[in-house]
Amino acid sequence: MARVGLGVAGGIGAYKAVEAARLLQQRGHDVHVVMTRNARRFVGPLTFEAITRHPVITSQFTPGLNASIEHIDLASTIDLLLVAPATANMLGKFAHGIADDFLSSLYLATRAPVVMAPSMNTHMWEHPAVRDNVATLAARGVQFIEPGSGYLACGWSGTGRLAEPGTIADAVDRVLSPRQSLAGRRVLVTAGPTYEDLDPVRFIGNRSSGRMGFALAAAARARGADVTVIAGPTTVDPPPAMDVMRVRSAREMHGAVIDRAAGADVVIMAAAVADYTRRGGVSSQKMDREGPIALDLEPTPDILGELGRQRGDRRTPVLIGFAAQSGAPGESARRKLGAKGADLIVANDISAPGSGFDVETNQALLVSREGIETLPLLTKVEVAGIVLDRVEQLLAGRPVAAGR
Repeated sequence: MARVGLGVAGGIGAYKAVEAARLLQQRGHDVHVVMTRNARRFVGPLTFEAITRHPVITSQFTPGLNASIEHIDLASTIDLLLVAPATANMLGKFAHGIADDFLSSLYLATRAPVVMAPSMNTHMWEHPAVRDNVATLAARGVQFIEPGSGYLACGWSGTGRLAEPGTIADAVDRVLSPRQSLAGRRVLVTAGPTYEDLDPVRFIGNRSSGRMGFALAAAARARGADVTVIAGPTTVDPPPAMDVMRVRSAREMHGAVIDRAAGADVVIMAAAVADYTRRGGVSSQKMDREGPIALDLEPTPDILGELGRQRGDRRTPVLIGFAAQSGAPGESARRKLGAKGADLIVANDISAPGSGFDVETNQALLVSREGIETLPLLTKVEVAGIVLDRVEQLLAGRPVAAGR
């Protein structure tokens, strides 16, 4: 049983924190709740006291207690600090070391792992100040439970909903009892787009952000794997302290992957590699605008197909491909599975709402020789966890890859 500090900040998602506390207690954890002043506008402390059977800390200066000692005592005894909901205000306090209430003081005083579940308006979540604060905290080792998408209390629809209580409880368990099921395995992950330059100014690209590849890399590392990421020009930052090699073009990604695949147990091709590039290479001069123009394009190297041919009848590396389609992707993914010699294709319809490029969620199909499994709309972090579960199944009984 772990001692969990649950910080509840002032947002409408505070009602979900009640259920999260109940689930954590049902899983055997000893939950101690800290509520901010604004959190008490949404949920009463008595509710948490009834569930946890502990007094709820609501003030830095509780009469009759030496509060400075109290927050140090809690900080030194908890096994994990969970903040749910984590508002934009609390993210800013944590990122900048502001300690003006019990919860922000507790964060500075504890050395326990910290997990934050953000919840706020869509535009607030996307604001550069909030994104910078998240990046700062992630670089310090804070782990985040991505907010969900859907109808928000403010009346808008978008990303910003507090993750579901079960997702929060699962994340806490993963941090407290990390799975080391991939310890000793080497995993190679590609992420983001490739850009195929036309001239010194223009290029052909796509909208891939890198979120899916980075989520897979983080999930593999959390399970103990030795992870290398080969990333194109992503619009989001990679997980902190991750071994990342940057490339730009499909040809550069091809060379980097082929060089490193021989020593890998698993290769996950989550990058959206461009299918075509300019024949003859990049023009040394900027093309002038002189009316219509025709581009002569040629196919880029087929990285997954080459990996499948190189592997042949050998059992490693396990090969996972991704397929982004417009319309029903199942049959196309089934053909790709056979043509590439892959073990699993993760396919999604990029035209479906909330699925595809540059969004936090995906609705994927897992296509293998055993058939097609349809997943519901999930966060990319959740999809990554399911894909890694399948990777573990595929690795069962396979030797560690040679060529280390």
